[in-house]
Amino acid sequence: MHVLADSSDKLSGICSALEQQFTVAGERLDAEAKLSQVPYAIVIRAELRDVGNIAAIKKRAAKLAKATKRIFLVEHSSHVCISQAYALGATLVLAGPLNKIKLLAALADPAEPALDSSGRSTQPDNAVETAATAIASMFTAVTMGEPLDVDGTKDAGRQIAERITEHGLSEWLATVRRHHEGTYQHCLLVTGLAIDFGLSLGVGRTDLERLYSAAMFHDIGKAQIPLAILDKPGRLDADERAMIETHPAAGYDFLKDHEKISPEILDAVRHHHEYLDGSGYPDALAGESINDIVRLLTISDIFAALIEHRHYKPTMSRTEAYNILCGMTGKLEKALVISFKEVALSR
Repeated sequence: MHVLADSSDKLSGICSALEQQFTVAGERLDAEAKLSQVPYAIVIRAELRDVGNIAAIKKRAAKLAKATKRIFLVEHSSHVCISQAYALGATLVLAGPLNKIKLLAALADPAEPALDSSGRSTQPDNAVETAATAIASMFTAVTMGEPLDVDGTKDAGRQIAERITEHGLSEWLATVRRHHEGTYQHCLLVTGLAIDFGLSLGVGRTDLERLYSAAMFHDIGKAQIPLAILDKPGRLDADERAMIETHPAAGYDFLKDHEKISPEILDAVRHHHEYLDGSGYPDALAGESINDIVRLLTISDIFAALIEHRHYKPTMSRTEAYNILCGMTGKLEKALVISFKEVALSR
């Protein structure tokens, strides 16, 4: 276990929290890098709004990339800090004051990868990290007014499609839930589910690209909503709900002038919360006004929201989540919900 921090107090605090269960080595970011052997896990606690800290972490990037776990502890629960952590290679970001129990739980996953019958690792390679970095970059672009890397985001979606084709959906869901939380976890889950839904239906390559691109971009409007609302445990009040419901139109407005974003993807970003009975938002579309990509994305989005892991509530089983979809009569296309059963329960 290796610990990096931007002050002696932070360094000693993390080391003392971990040393009873792990062999721990630590160093300050402003010291000469001395990481010689690659540890199983690296824990980093630093102010990520400081360019000096960012530069010091980037100096160690080659060694960091070889660690199985790279857990960043950020004190400011902002999109900018969390996005920056993922862009620096985090496999998990824990925001807020140091929480020893949560940190130990994050480090407790088995270190050994699962092997198939031929002895090969069944773990996906860096597809999760690539996708998380792409999503983090999107959120940073919105919050900081920076250019959006459309090609990089689409390429991350392509890598997810390749990994799910090779390793299956269940492994993708398990890996994402183990390493990511909140909005980033949700976007990764939705993309994986939408891809597998498209694969199960046998959609063509062009439509699959549209589908995974729409899934990657669908919640970009949430970058303008405070994390305190996005990740709030419990029911939202009326004002908070109203703010959440601004995200599809906000995402559409942010993307509409990008020449590499097709009309089909824009339509999916704006309308992924529309229902066939007209009860959705933001435009109360109904019936034939909702296209096929939107219908697939909406089912994937709802299912992902139901099964995602949140620290403040039990994770819903895939069977329970699918039963909820089946109960949304009139809102979702029945034939597609039936087709989604294999994705939901067994793929």
